Amino acid sequence: MRLFQNLREYENLHIVLWLMKDTCWLLEWKLAGVCMAIPTIGVALHITWRHRKNNAELFHSIAVSNWICANAIWMLGEFFYDDTLRPLAGVFFGFGFISLAIYYLVILPKKYKANKS
Repeated sequence: MRLFQNLREYENLHIVLWLMKDTCWLLEWKLAGVCMAIPTIGVALHITWRHRKNNAELFHSIAVSNWICANAIWMLGEFFYDDTLRPLAGVFFGFGFISLAIYYLVILPKKYKANKS
């Protein structure tokens, strides 16, 4: 028996992990926050891998993975580096936007054009 019957249930677990990480951040529980960042990022990357055959899901999952990495870097910066890592976090936010721009401005229009033909 599998723990998660479908990918959606796994994605819901990911939300729980993310909320736990952010709650640790809010409460300034440094060790717990760092510990929660690891599975949160790991699950995000695994979900991205699982979506690799569906462009719509893949590019959105890439954006989410970058968002979580940015979020974790920002948290680490606030905890340990006098908030000096925020520009690095911004790079990951940017990669998330770029992945969505590629999907919405390149891939999706090609898909619609192919379907019209």
